[in-house]
Amino acid sequence: MTEEEKLSRRRFYKAEQEAGFVARHETRTAQTQSASYKLAFRDEEFLLREELRPVRFQLELLKTEMLLEEAGIGSTLVCYGSARIPAPEMVEAKLAAAQTPEEKVVAQRLAANARYYDEARQLARIASQCAVVEKGMRQFVICSGGGPSIMEAANRGAADVGAETIGLNIVLPHEQAPNPYVTPRLAFQFHYFALRKMHFLLRARAVAVFPGGFGTFDEFFELLTLIQTGKMKPIPILLFGSEFWDRVINWDALAEEGVINRDDLKLFTRVETAEEAWSHITGFYGLDC
Repeated sequence: MTEEEKLSRRRFYKAEQEAGFVARHETRTAQTQSASYKLAFRDEEFLLREELRPVRFQLELLKTEMLLEEAGIGSTLVCYGSARIPAPEMVEAKLAAAQTPEEKVVAQRLAANARYYDEARQLARIASQCAVVEKGMRQFVICSGGGPSIMEAANRGAADVGAETIGLNIVLPHEQAPNPYVTPRLAFQFHYFALRKMHFLLRARAVAVFPGGFGTFDEFFELLTLIQTGKMKPIPILLFGSEFWDRVINWDALAEEGVINRDDLKLFTRVETAEEAWSHITGFYGLDC
């Protein structure tokens, strides 16, 4: 070992080494078995206390950021959309399960939007096959909420062509598991919606928004607000399904009431197909792909 190496060697043990010392040498006494004696970073009960919420916020921010950086993810193409729209192969079962007149109407509307499952899957295929790499980092890696339906379609499209794909799942009171197409090492679970939405956009270089409910509205309108207010630089926002969006939101009324500017409606681009969406993205960035 050179003199320089002696000087640069760390003098403190790493946390994992310290934890190993405890495991090897700790004797079982009333003192060592007390919760107060646990190393703070290994004390789950302590970490889950209300007062530690700021620490948990930071951990949730750092873990995903560090692992995505280590995985070489430079940027993402984020796909927002419903967790309820069926895959085309599931449409018949969805319609057959509807019993009441109201359920049948709902099933028919969901079935009508099933084509967007295929469009989300196709967009993910196209972007993943392009395989843009810049400064050694992969660009336009497909990222979804990791759940079923449109989210599944996006992850599935990337998996179809052997590409890695990200899933940002969320803990919910009812069962919520990542779909099987999310790359295991890029499957993340969040407690805080706020941190999850932050990670959707930290690396986003384009966002595809498909028909969806409250969650999709929340994600979509937060993105519009960030760009409208100048907190985020403009990126391509591809809004799939004009018929759906014009039925559920009166865009013109917002402008006519004066609560948004007419030019704010130019923050997103309406598309119907994956090819249209990808063409707009490549045009925006000047990509030859």
